Amino acid sequence: MIVVDALIALLVVLAVYAGLSVRMVQQTQRGVVFRFGRVLDGVRGPGLARIRPVADRLRRVNVQTVTMPIPGQEGITRDNVTVRVDAVVYFKVVDPVKAIVDVQDYGFAMSQVAQTSLRSIIGKSELDDLLANREPINQGLELMLDSPALGWGIQIDRVEIKDVALPESMKRSMARQAEADRERRARIITADGEFQASARLSEAAKVMAETPAALQLRLLQTVVEVAAEKNSTLVLPFPVELLRFLESSTERATAQAGAQAAAQVAAQARAVGAVGPEEEEDGRDPGVEQLELPQVAAAAERVDGQGPLRVAPPHAA
Repeated sequence: MIVVDALIALLVVLAVYAGLSVRMVQQTQRGVVFRFGRVLDGVRGPGLARIRPVADRLRRVNVQTVTMPIPGQEGITRDNVTVRVDAVVYFKVVDPVKAIVDVQDYGFAMSQVAQTSLRSIIGKSELDDLLANREPINQGLELMLDSPALGWGIQIDRVEIKDVALPESMKRSMARQAEADRERRARIITADGEFQASARLSEAAKVMAETPAALQLRLLQTVVEVAAEKNSTLVLPFPVELLRFLESSTERATAQAGAQAAAQVAAQARAVGAVGPEEEEDGRDPGVEQLELPQVAAAAERVDGQGPLRVAPPHAA
């Protein structure tokens, strides 16, 4: 019985010793062992870690990537605009010994450094860069955080600016600026279109001036296009150039008709009888009554260009 009791007592002591000397470290953690307050060099990996009871103390450090939001910070940009900016920092512990020994609370320390760095980067940047060109600002903020983080055994993975809050007055000013810029571009595009259209119209006018019939064909084409709409009333302006073309055509036709009529009358007069030299020069036959047609005289005077049409009265020889 005494031997059995001794064995049981020994087993109990061994179990208690094993419970005090074995610790479990998760896969996402690393263990740092302190022996009588002094850190050991080796870092315990995931799994079961054996330590000395009473003499050693194990502290676990999470090595996962930490997503830490930076509270919104108000600041004045380089172009004197008050803004409120918030960001987010992604970091992880790469040296658990430094993260435990060199800084008291590395999470709180990273938060304070991130806030001060964000206020500093706001003062060095302009509003347009904060709104549209954030990548260089993110890189600059990452460099500012990386300098103290390396001494604490922390690696900065990425820094991103989440939002930039502007005052309402600045939002209205930016909206007016954008509206004015769009209106300016619209006017420039319209003016450019008018310039190109005027150049084309000028070329078309030159072609129509050389060939007046093209203007009439274009007018008829316009009438056809308007008539396709099935409108009951058609108001079509009549171009002055077309009137001039018709007037010149009428004048040429009248002149040709007058010349032909005068030639026919002269031929008939010569055919009636012999004409003397003196009478032939005057264009009259002494034996034949000379009749001067009003229409023929009018056409002849119109051809000579001596003013308005005049009708000569008939007379006898």
